[in-house]
Amino acid sequence: MKKNQQITITTIIGAGAECDGDFTAQGSARIDGRVNGNVKVTGTVIVGTAGAINGNIEAQAAMIGGEVIGNVSAPMRTELTATARVIGDISTEVIVIDEKAVFQGGCNMNQETPAKRPRPAARAVRAGKRSAKAAIAEALREVEEASRKEADDAAKQGTVEPIQEAPTVEVKKDDTIED
Repeated sequence: MKKNQQITITTIIGAGAECDGDFTAQGSARIDGRVNGNVKVTGTVIVGTAGAINGNIEAQAAMIGGEVIGNVSAPMRTELTATARVIGDISTEVIVIDEKAVFQGGCNMNQETPAKRPRPAARAVRAGKRSAKAAIAEALREVEEASRKEADDAAKQGTVEPIQEAPTVEVKKDDTIED
């Protein structure tokens, strides 16, 4: 499927040919006609620009330049050229979609994901809470200093009477921050 890779095609459904029912082939196949049924190929399936498949595709790799209305399962690689039109889901490890290709469906890249996200260690959570408390206390101190400075500057200009000492906010060691 790479530019310099040779694919030996063992089966061809030519332009103008129509296959009603499921199609199975050993090796690789090129489809330039129409298949109204599922396609199962042991190697690579190539759907030419004039090719059309109304059914699911199962192959090791797929290169699609025509129309596929159905799901594509190609564990190695799936490529949609600029003339491709795929309406269905794709399951593959590598996918290449050229500009102007039409793909309407979902894509599963065969990546395994853990069932649950691992929980962070309790020590890390406590450390995060402590650093959050410290950040909040620092921010409150900065706001308090800024408001005092603003009030002092206004008092010096004679526009406002000085503000009495602002109340302080304390964060105790036992305080917790909930998620």
